[in-house]
Amino acid sequence: MPRTVHVLLAGAIAVAAPAVHAQTLSLASAAPVTSMDPHFHNLGPNNAMMMHVFDRLVERDARARPHPSLAESWRALSDTVWEFKLRQGVTWHDGRPFTAEDVVFSFARVPNVPNSPGGFQGFLRAIDRVEVVDPHTIRIHTKRPHPLMPLDLASVSIIARHAAEGASTEDFNNGRAAIGTGPYRYVSYRLGDRTELERNPSYFGGAEPWARVNYRIISNDGARTAALLAGDVDLIEQVPTSDLARMRREPRVTVTSIPSLRTVYLVPDYGREGGDPQVTDHAGQPLPANPFRDARVRRALSMAINREALAERVMEGAATPTAQWLPEGAFGYNPRVRPRAYDPDGAKRLLAEAGYPQGFRVVLSGPNDRWPNDGRLTQAVAQMWTRIGVRTEIQAFPWTGFVPRRMRFEYAIQLAAWGSSTGEASNFLANVVASRDRARLTGANNNARYSSAAFDEIVLRGSAIMDDERREAAWHEAVDRYVEEEPYIQLIQYVNNWAVRRGMTHDPRMDERTIAMGVRRAQ
Repeated sequence: MPRTVHVLLAGAIAVAAPAVHAQTLSLASAAPVTSMDPHFHNLGPNNAMMMHVFDRLVERDARARPHPSLAESWRALSDTVWEFKLRQGVTWHDGRPFTAEDVVFSFARVPNVPNSPGGFQGFLRAIDRVEVVDPHTIRIHTKRPHPLMPLDLASVSIIARHAAEGASTEDFNNGRAAIGTGPYRYVSYRLGDRTELERNPSYFGGAEPWARVNYRIISNDGARTAALLAGDVDLIEQVPTSDLARMRREPRVTVTSIPSLRTVYLVPDYGREGGDPQVTDHAGQPLPANPFRDARVRRALSMAINREALAERVMEGAATPTAQWLPEGAFGYNPRVRPRAYDPDGAKRLLAEAGYPQGFRVVLSGPNDRWPNDGRLTQAVAQMWTRIGVRTEIQAFPWTGFVPRRMRFEYAIQLAAWGSSTGEASNFLANVVASRDRARLTGANNNARYSSAAFDEIVLRGSAIMDDERREAAWHEAVDRYVEEEPYIQLIQYVNNWAVRRGMTHDPRMDERTIAMGVRRAQ
């Protein structure tokens, strides 16, 4: 008899011989894993790490295509009911069996993680209730038709109820609750330094070839390249653009590349009324009103940016100019839309029309060690804005210091980046553009305090369209409106690059995640 559970979702020139043991794989990440709690922070490095220790009902391959994981199959029983058949015989790292109860527990925990700087609740926003049919079958009832349910669940890690009930984020960091079903088991975690893992011999997908994985954090670009060339690590991510040409010529290194799902953009804070010391006139007096609320100002700032120069000079060809948040060919990419033309004279005219004929002063904030060339991008934008009279000061932070300030909304305008977890348009819309709404579980990563009833309506309507063609038309409509209003100012779309020691193969991922499961010895 099925029962129903109601879930409340509120430089060297040559590569040295490897110094590591043959059974150990050493990877170098460019940014820190901020927690081992898989529900704490929806962040690229965290998500990559969680793929080693935990599984999801559905996984995505390197091209963002879904495939079975803890759920061996799924089907829509109706427009509002999805049935998932769970894989049998799966055990947690401590030997206990995985069941439907773990799924229910995981879904209930996601929106209730204390102090989360940006969680995963948006991926569960459509769920009304979860019905446990038997220990290996669940039915998810949605509030309205939701065709993206399997894709959404590919972002929600399943944790062990018996290990994590009542556990805090720190319990995951110290390993007590970090009991997963994934291909690797937790050994140790040191924030900002490294995470050590060991092979799970009982993994349902088959044991991995690496007995141990040493997942190091090397945020400095030059140090990361040097570590690979010295043989200290086997693979590095985010190959510095200044090193790409040299690394491609190096006979004992292979560079792998793929178009990225990550876009870079500028985020003004709409929650400020005025009187902000970070936005002043040229005499240093705070402006009486927030200029970013005026679409003419945002458009002027956008027109002042030479995106071709950002892509070709700052990124040295490892990016493309964009006005939207997905690469060409992705579901929801709007082929009608092109970046706003570089027009500094037109930008000055728009500023004057908006009441700022002399421009103003602003502090532009951003990290300097998180995304490829993030510090150089903010510097370039600052120079371009200064040329039209918007004198721009840069405030740069290491990533670990940048995030807490962002949570407190301390920035008047900031550099941001988003990598789509689903590989289609609604992910950015629901999590970054939609209004922060705990009841509807939208806007979890909206750091601008931006709110638009029109965008909220498109997200709600589009997410409920079961027909792919009609749903994509709704996302095209959203892109058209986004480009016209420019609530955020899109800059570039990255190209992801890795370098791996010769003798190994690497499968590059559109979601930029660096995972041991994508590295093998060459045959």
